[in-house]
Amino acid sequence: MDYVTRVHAGHDAGLQRAFDAPTAFGMPAIQLGASEARLLELLVKLTGARRIVEIGTLAGYSALRMARAMPEGGRLWTLESEPAHAEVARANIEAAGLSACIEVLVGPALVTLDRLVEHGPFDLVFLDADKSGYASYGRWAQAHLRPGGLLVADNAYLFGRLLADEPTAREVRAFHEETALRFDSVCVPTPDGLVVGIRR
Repeated sequence: MDYVTRVHAGHDAGLQRAFDAPTAFGMPAIQLGASEARLLELLVKLTGARRIVEIGTLAGYSALRMARAMPEGGRLWTLESEPAHAEVARANIEAAGLSACIEVLVGPALVTLDRLVEHGPFDLVFLDADKSGYASYGRWAQAHLRPGGLLVADNAYLFGRLLADEPTAREVRAFHEETALRFDSVCVPTPDGLVVGIRR
């Protein structure tokens, strides 16, 4: 497993810095794994996505992966609710030389998303934030992605609690069901599930 990760999804210094940042700065170690992030990067490259919204920045690792795959002139907006995390991400993005094409926005995602509408429609929306907001974020993506645009969401299995009788699980199940109705979609069986949907 480590061997194929190194071969197919290895890191240069900029990616490694962002990948290691949660441990270095006492942040939750909840970013994408290297292979999932590489898949996200390839999806950006395959689709030629130029306008990307990421909900959940953490240390900026997945934002860096996606931004490196965007065509020239592409723009990525990444939303983070924790100011301290946003500062770490900005430093990692600057160190990787990608500050010109990635903007880190701080605040509650649903408030920040309203400010991004004027930049749409978008080519890709990536969700990796508070699971209690997934259905709302999915609805926003459906409204603001172009036809043929991609919705990608991590932690689709909700850490094994997806079928629990509790509010967050109900929210994530609503996200699954609404996505299946509005997108051509699949849940890829990564360690915690990765939904990929094409807007109809």
